[in-house]
Amino acid sequence: MAAVAVEEIRATSYVGFDSITQQIEHKLLKRGFQFNVIVVGQTGLGKSTLINTIFASHLIDSKGRLESDDPVRQTTEIQAVSHVIVENGVKLRLNIVDTPGYGDQVNNENCWDPIVKYIKDQHSAYLRKELTAMRDRYIQDTRIHCCLYFISPTGHSLRAIDVIVMKKLSEVVNVVPVIAKADTLTLEEREAFKQKIRAELIYHNIRLYPFDTDDSDEEEVQLNETIRNIIPFAVVGSERSVIIDGKSVRGRKNRWGVVNVENEEHCEFMHLRNFLTRTHLQDLIETTAQIHYEAFRSKQLLALKEGVQQRPATNQ
Repeated sequence: MAAVAVEEIRATSYVGFDSITQQIEHKLLKRGFQFNVIVVGQTGLGKSTLINTIFASHLIDSKGRLESDDPVRQTTEIQAVSHVIVENGVKLRLNIVDTPGYGDQVNNENCWDPIVKYIKDQHSAYLRKELTAMRDRYIQDTRIHCCLYFISPTGHSLRAIDVIVMKKLSEVVNVVPVIAKADTLTLEEREAFKQKIRAELIYHNIRLYPFDTDDSDEEEVQLNETIRNIIPFAVVGSERSVIIDGKSVRGRKNRWGVVNVENEEHCEFMHLRNFLTRTHLQDLIETTAQIHYEAFRSKQLLALKEGVQQRPATNQ
């Protein structure tokens, strides 16, 4: 049935329903917001450090060795860590899922399966709660809203396993690729590497976030296009402060100078942080619910319906 056009009428005097945005904001601020991010990549690419840098808080411990005689530490199973971060009265419940470094073994066949299964399991858990007769007023949301995919700064091209894993993940989650430890590349090497990666993503038909939809306005389309021209983000993470011109900044100091994490001329960390927190945080959450979860939900309910139809009738 086609939608009927409804005439827009201007109220002749003030009614007050324009305050609904303030009412919604008040309720949302009381409840807070939930954001779930999963980090995927090889061991040693600084996944924990980057997360801590993005949210300006020590949220997860780095597995890196501080001394030469320290034992090698790495994530051996999928681990979720939860924190509540407060900024100007806004509460963000942040759920960070750390994954084992994939591709570290001699045989890496299907090493991505546990990660894909974990993401689908969160969809499944949400669906079960949603279909419960006496469901909670607010269902706890553990669905993964964003996957930060860490690419090794080789300067050459994507590894075959990177192509496979990103393709598998992009079917179930919003994938945002980042080139880790980008300070190991010169600016020319970095730009050439980014162009190679973008070409390979197109060639292998890997559809990454952000997506344009019918609801996107011109401003949102332009912003998404700008982001796509930057992806993959070439980033550097650091929890340490260094002094530059008498000012304390987060960065990495070496014999050649200082890499200022928040200087856009040094790396694209600021672009990534603004993208994740200031421009696309809500869209990441909505895209998860409206695209990835909805596709999973439809598939599960159709399978359930077919199973009921194929079940033999019993005699009463």
